[in-house]
Amino acid sequence: MASAERDDNNAVEITGLRYRVGEKAIFDRLNISIQRGKVTAIMGPSGTGKTTLLRIMTGQVLADRGRVLVEGKNMARLTGDELYELRKQMGFLFQNGALFTDSTVYENVAFPLREHTRLPESLIRHIVLMKLQAVGLRGAADLMPGELSGGMARRVALARAIAMDPKIIFYDEPFAGLDPISMGVIVRLIRRLNDSLGLTSIIVSHDVDEVSTVSDQSYLISNGKVVAYGTPRELEQNKSAWVRQFMKGLADGPVPFHYPAPDYAAQLLGEERN
Repeated sequence: MASAERDDNNAVEITGLRYRVGEKAIFDRLNISIQRGKVTAIMGPSGTGKTTLLRIMTGQVLADRGRVLVEGKNMARLTGDELYELRKQMGFLFQNGALFTDSTVYENVAFPLREHTRLPESLIRHIVLMKLQAVGLRGAADLMPGELSGGMARRVALARAIAMDPKIIFYDEPFAGLDPISMGVIVRLIRRLNDSLGLTSIIVSHDVDEVSTVSDQSYLISNGKVVAYGTPRELEQNKSAWVRQFMKGLADGPVPFHYPAPDYAAQLLGEERN
């Protein structure tokens, strides 16, 4: 877990994080440390704030309380220009890919290079083709996003995410909506790119099998706190009822099936809803 002192082995340190939306507490004294060079998964049931946590780590929203350090920088103290510079060290793979539909594959990958650098077009071309080669889609450079399968679109988005050679790459539900073959390709790419490029990879997902295949360590969060942490093997052997329910996909357990509601019989008989 994150400590009061900065650990240089950690790319991200979150200590005592509190964050609310209206009256609802999303995080309550959350502590997470993400080791540099590792693939770390953040898992939990839908609605537990996994994507919100990514938004906090990338500075899109600020915590109400607590400390969030990314590459040693306190996110709450950064100026707009400092945050802009820090984000150049980040790559982000959105859940739906978020490709520009009116631009070719090549232009999508070239976009961050043109936006953030003054590189000559000849060098941009080399980088774009290199990144597309890394995800196996150099031959698709002239295609439009509408001509791609879901798995191909996700791979193009991944090539764009690594175009600037980031230190950290964030994956928001990278396996959602993919067929088994495409899912297997993305899993292998995440692992291979992390190790070959020396990245720190942070995956938000509820796909237990795929995350267990690719991650070095995982956090399970619920009710605003970390309920379990460890390697995939350690989580598999965890005896907690909550962890077992989530990891095994069990219908019965600490996570209820029904959303809180008034008494069923009373409501059917016409009493006012609370």
